[in-house]
Amino acid sequence: MTDPVTRTPASARFLAQALAEPSIVTRLDPAGWSAVLTMARAEQLIGTLAMRLDGLPMPGAVAAILADARAAAEQGRRAALWEAEMARRALAPLGCPVVVLKGTAFVAAGLMAGQGRSIGDLDILVPRDALDAAETALLAAGWEWVKPDPYDDAYYRRWMHELPPLIHRERDRMIDVHHSILPLTARITPDPVALIADSVPLGNGLSVLSPNGMIVHAAAHLFADGDLAGGLRNLWDVRCLIEEFGTQGLADDADRHGLRIEVERAVRLVECLFGERPATGIDRLFVRRMTARDGWGRPTRPVTRLAFYIRSHWLRMPPAMLARHLWAKWRKARARV
Repeated sequence: MTDPVTRTPASARFLAQALAEPSIVTRLDPAGWSAVLTMARAEQLIGTLAMRLDGLPMPGAVAAILADARAAAEQGRRAALWEAEMARRALAPLGCPVVVLKGTAFVAAGLMAGQGRSIGDLDILVPRDALDAAETALLAAGWEWVKPDPYDDAYYRRWMHELPPLIHRERDRMIDVHHSILPLTARITPDPVALIADSVPLGNGLSVLSPNGMIVHAAAHLFADGDLAGGLRNLWDVRCLIEEFGTQGLADDADRHGLRIEVERAVRLVECLFGERPATGIDRLFVRRMTARDGWGRPTRPVTRLAFYIRSHWLRMPPAMLARHLWAKWRKARARV
């Protein structure tokens, strides 16, 4: 572990350790505090860090920054819950299940993973056969298309696991309406019907995924879809879910959705980044990618980041489709020049 007394943290690994063991920050010098706060902002973990460090001795300026972060996280929590309520009202006449996902789900269910969490778009999961009706209801309630381009619209509708993103014309908040948790072109095909069937009602017309379903979804997003941008925040979600609920039945649920490898990797990396387990084999590359941030908050390790970016596209679609997609996007970009 980086010595917090004599050296500025060299990567976001120290941030992960500070989240898991908050007391290590009490020996930071001013440069160390600046680095940790900057990395936390860059990784969208400043609110989470503020909650974890609350009550510890720290410089007055740091305490003020973290107090502001806690206040911002609370405002974000209220805004996220209000947006979920607006979506519930719009979709209530349909009578279909509406499952809230990711950060909004964590705060709506009062989970540890929601404490201080940065929340962006509202993500919901609805049955695929209700997708058209959900789209119509949201448009009638004031949401509008973010991507008016015909190619993007057609690509989302044919190949993706969600509608093209929508934004509300008055509240300027986005919603992503999912019918699955991975693109239809992905090599792994989770069972969204089972995820919805296992979801937990909140008592207000909305539901959240089961605890195991949340972990499966996080692992899918981390390791079977994206390029691990924001991966440290999402892995912290997994760590909190495991601490709060354990892993009973997790392997069986992961198998059911074809995500056994991804879920096992998520559990191992939680132990590597937030515990004492050393990373081995290919896990070391994932740790390297997820901690690629310097003390100024800047991304580092460009070759590693590029490799994971390429990997994310490779996982999303077969090679021939990927080539056509990249060609279409290149032609569009050229046309705008």
